[in-house]
Amino acid sequence: MEINLFFQNAISLKERGKLKSFIIFLMKKEGYKPKEISIIFCSDEYLLDINKQHLNHNYFTDIITFDLTPKGDKETTAELYISTDRVKHNAKDYDTTISNELHRVIFHGILHLCGYKDKSKNEIKKMREKEAHYLGLYFNT
Repeated sequence: MEINLFFQNAISLKERGKLKSFIIFLMKKEGYKPKEISIIFCSDEYLLDINKQHLNHNYFTDIITFDLTPKGDKETTAELYISTDRVKHNAKDYDTTISNELHRVIFHGILHLCGYKDKSKNEIKKMREKEAHYLGLYFNT
């Protein structure tokens, strides 16, 4: 099990070992096993290019999650691209800390890998509940 962090854009991310262990815990709790998860922290522009190129979307987003798990494999391989610019912007908009918003976005991407969607109102509600649940566990341990 490997959780890799790559920084194209600087952002303060303390307790990286704790975060990596928690991602493994979260996935196992949801019935998944990570094989290799790479989290790439990048700029708005970099993520916009990915959004245009791979998803045909022409707008900023905070995260794009690519599940690269080979069909039939029981261990998850994935890449999560997170815009640190968008995280900082959203933290202001949602009146929360950058750290809280950063972890929410990371957990959001991991939850997508665990089968959670966020297209319908019910899916969004369930996703937000799961994000809040895991944020509470993470910051209270």
